Amino acid sequence: MRLVIIGAGFAGMYAALSSARLRDIMGVSPDEFEIALVAPEPTLVVRPRLYEPKPETLTAPLQHVLKAIDVAYVQGRVETVDTKFRAVDIVTAEGTRNTLSYDRLIVATGSRLFRPNIPGLAEHGFSVDQLDDAIALDRHLHSLADRPARNGRDTVVVAGGGFTGIEAATEMPARLRAILGKDAKPRVIIVDRNSAIAPDMGEGPRPVIEDALRRLGVETRLGAGVASLDESGVTLSDGERIEAETVIWAAGIRAAPLTAQIPAERDNFGRLLVDRDLRVPSAPGVFATGDAARAACDDLGNYALMSCQHATRMGAFAGNNAAAELLGVPTKPYHQKAYVTCLDLGEAGALFTRGWDRKVEMVGEQAKKTKHEINTVWIYPPQANRAAALASADPERVTDL
Repeated sequence: MRLVIIGAGFAGMYAALSSARLRDIMGVSPDEFEIALVAPEPTLVVRPRLYEPKPETLTAPLQHVLKAIDVAYVQGRVETVDTKFRAVDIVTAEGTRNTLSYDRLIVATGSRLFRPNIPGLAEHGFSVDQLDDAIALDRHLHSLADRPARNGRDTVVVAGGGFTGIEAATEMPARLRAILGKDAKPRVIIVDRNSAIAPDMGEGPRPVIEDALRRLGVETRLGAGVASLDESGVTLSDGERIEAETVIWAAGIRAAPLTAQIPAERDNFGRLLVDRDLRVPSAPGVFATGDAARAACDDLGNYALMSCQHATRMGAFAGNNAAAELLGVPTKPYHQKAYVTCLDLGEAGALFTRGWDRKVEMVGEQAKKTKHEINTVWIYPPQANRAAALASADPERVTDL
């Protein structure tokens, strides 16, 4: 029997670890029960850190971990999923095609930045969504040092006042001074159609965020959106023109397109609707997890967000449950009552909240230390030690904050 996992992000990694853990507990050999992870590279991209400098360093190898837990790595990109015949078609970077059959499938394909059809966005907009995007932005920022200091060279417009937009914007003054010189006077502007910054964070944390923006000199344009971009700046929906040689799009994400091939209901973000075991009810043998799934966290109406924090735990439950079905043991319904946010605010520190009502627990340097630990320790893969790696994937303990 074979379990196939599509994706090597946080959810895919923990699905592999957790399914291998249950296989090990049940004393079943890898020859009897194969677990295969399919991804273009055996690498975890540390996506929550892509707003930082040197994005090319923000990856972690997975091959040694997968080998240690007897998970087969299959290099390539899944092009099609056939749920009727339980098979996926894989295309390698060289164009070679092959088909892999499965008994259970876990869709852990993550999400992508939503880029609307705004004039000039595709040609002139940057992002911190994927590794290549972040590297392109970093190279562009370094190229500014060779340009004349006029016509918006030192101005960055960030489209989107949510979590990603705030982290990208608050990091930008220090990044630009490191490139352009300590005497540079960078101008950073967040543009958002909502009437308040960080609309999803609520009233409690907002004063902390607004204070940080003021301290950093980050401006806001609220109640307006980006209407068009060109090589020298943006025009907003209210008619304002901002000269800027750097525009970062950070306004919304959607589930990766492969989810559309699964015959099932999806939400407005393209996520597959799943039951409490993370099973796709209308597609026998298919589980979905991480940003590919809309899953209830509890019985109070809270649903998993498209975040690393939820993806790791969801991945652990999906891996356990897909393996449990094949091994004939009870599944474990996914639940995640604990919820925290830790928002980086650049040189102004950070903000740490707990609970769905986002009660502020830490701010400033104290929260910054926690953010650093999350970003450099907690979200990285376990060591390539079989016992420790498998132990790290207990679904009841993953991200138990």
